[in-house]
Amino acid sequence: MVGLDTDAVSRWLSGLDIGARGPFTFDRVGNGQSNLTFRVGDAAGSRWILRRPPLGTLLASAHDVLREHRIMSALHDTAVPVPEMIATTSDPEITDAPLVLMSFIDGAVIDNPAAVEGLSLDHRRQVGLSLPRTLGTVHAVDLDATGLSDLASHKPYSARLLKRWSAQWDHSKTREITEIADVAEALAKHAPEQTELTLVHGDYHLSNVITSPHDGHVIGVVDWELCTLGEPLADLGNLLAFWPESGDRVTGHFTVPRAPGFPKRAELIDAYAEATGRDVSRIGYWHTMALWRLAIIAEGIVRRLLNDPRNASRDGGPTRQVVDDLVELTVLVGKDASIL
Repeated sequence: MVGLDTDAVSRWLSGLDIGARGPFTFDRVGNGQSNLTFRVGDAAGSRWILRRPPLGTLLASAHDVLREHRIMSALHDTAVPVPEMIATTSDPEITDAPLVLMSFIDGAVIDNPAAVEGLSLDHRRQVGLSLPRTLGTVHAVDLDATGLSDLASHKPYSARLLKRWSAQWDHSKTREITEIADVAEALAKHAPEQTELTLVHGDYHLSNVITSPHDGHVIGVVDWELCTLGEPLADLGNLLAFWPESGDRVTGHFTVPRAPGFPKRAELIDAYAEATGRDVSRIGYWHTMALWRLAIIAEGIVRRLLNDPRNASRDGGPTRQVVDDLVELTVLVGKDASIL
């Protein structure tokens, strides 16, 4: 299987004290465009999840699955629902890149229109409202108690984002898009003062949560590779960037929340404010920041797929047109927020 030496990994799994019994099955799962995720099954019907970095040349510090392991291990005894971390290996006789094995959470990932079919309107609404409420548990994590206070810089988050993702754009772009620099300049000019520092998931949206098939509540938060310390509203802004509405002129590349039953963006904002007590008056800024960053990430995936098509996910991956649509949407939202 691409990305895994299944014979070597099977020997590793058999040697772990988890009761795993071969032969094993390995299936690529999820629609993520970054770290590769596999569902592992054994002869007894047990299941696990295995993660590894993408294939090919990577940007420095990107796709660090061992860092993900540290974060989710630290969150195990908190209110944040995460898989249980089981084992890691970087043994070159087993793998060409670090592997992380974690528990399998049996739930629903609503990351495509087919996954919405059969869900009642009330179930869809409960899924949507559970996301901002669960996000509040991420932002309530005690950094000192979990040992995560040194996870990242404590400097103002907006400036850090602009520096990092502008550099990522320079390293991964496949063409020039003048609006990327224009939006970055406007975001720097209108940056709000940071008044608190919390854990930030960094990539929080429907595809990165597992929901209960019974009531729609979030029962697992996954894909922590972009996790950092910073401004909590940045996570809410990211959720909004992946939450198009039926009246939007441009929707980017993710359309599931447009289906009937899902709450509107304003309802997500209200649910988060109610759950956390935070002032959300500057959310337009963070919505714009999230879309700008998402366009850069999408362009980076385009570059990575050009370099090594084996990294393609189930749905292939974003195209240059998707990136252009995201840039257009960024400008529209930035204007609505009086940033541009």
